[in-house]
Amino acid sequence: MAEGNKDREQWIEWMLRIGRPVLGALAERKLKERMPVQALAGDRGEYAYLEALGRLLTGMAPWFELTGLSGEEERLRSGMAQLAREAIDAATDPASPDLMNFACGYQPIVDAAFLSHALVRAPQELLGKLDDRVKQNVVNGLKATRSRKPVYNNWLLFAAMTETALYLLGEDWDPMRIDYALKKHQEWYLGDGVYGDGPEFHWDYYNGFVIQPMLVDILRTVGTELPEWEQLATVAIRRAARHASQQERLISPEGTFPPIGRSLAYRFGAFQLLSQAVLQGWLPEDIAPNQVRCALTAVIRRMIGQPGTFDKEGWLRIGFCGDQEDIAEGYISTGSLYLCSAVFLPLGLQPDHPFWQGEADWTSKKAWSGKPFPIDKVLK
Repeated sequence: MAEGNKDREQWIEWMLRIGRPVLGALAERKLKERMPVQALAGDRGEYAYLEALGRLLTGMAPWFELTGLSGEEERLRSGMAQLAREAIDAATDPASPDLMNFACGYQPIVDAAFLSHALVRAPQELLGKLDDRVKQNVVNGLKATRSRKPVYNNWLLFAAMTETALYLLGEDWDPMRIDYALKKHQEWYLGDGVYGDGPEFHWDYYNGFVIQPMLVDILRTVGTELPEWEQLATVAIRRAARHASQQERLISPEGTFPPIGRSLAYRFGAFQLLSQAVLQGWLPEDIAPNQVRCALTAVIRRMIGQPGTFDKEGWLRIGFCGDQEDIAEGYISTGSLYLCSAVFLPLGLQPDHPFWQGEADWTSKKAWSGKPFPIDKVLK
């Protein structure tokens, strides 16, 4: 079997190892009964379950949406997509013991947005195949987040992403919440493919965790509604492509990357933007898709294989590379960790896509082995 095909099978195995405990428990309406809530702060049980669902689905969604598969992979894909729809039902049904919190506290603003992002990424499988009862429950949950004001930083994009999902659902949606988030992020652009998290620069992975993936997908979804948004989409993708190239260069020959900044417990979810660039076809021309696969495979293998990543029941444990509870900020809980699934976006590509074909060294591996590699250039 070709290495790319082996890697695809391995990626699916990794993704399902992460996702099955969450979706399986929710489909039985037993997530709150089964999922442990590891956290340093005391109140995270109010939020951990919606965190787990929304963050997990935002990474799995493109695979759910993929058509034309056959055999074992199609059996897995269709089965997991059905579980995901049952999970959304369990999370939003007022009669469910797993009904999730959309209405109390500020954290649901965040995770309703990740659930919204999943709906945007799988409009047929996750949104289109929900029955009317479940859709209405989802709408009610998303609209419940409007009662609170997001923080004046990347959180503005959470409100905007929720409105984007309501747009797709055919509901009343608020262009102002979207426009405000877009305009503020244009003000917060710092140059060379990097946005501030608010007015100031933060040296962390939030351009990959949240900012640029949501900016791009909001604009790709609602951009045609206003000429200024449509023009901004081109600019945003150009900047995102530059940052994706920076992310690729951060991966060392050994498959490591610097433990810089907040939210390191999201692990390889830091590379969501690089994965999205491959999925959506705007990876810079000097980066071959298969070198990204090889680089990301090295990162995932290094992190997911570390003892302590999962507990004995298969739930993720807090850590960057293994079981490292002390690296958690106060907002981190078991549910938060499932943002790592965002690295798996390229599973939404067909198995014969160049991403899955052949072997190639990534930039740092070339550089540190004395091979030619492309010079880096600023985005002006």
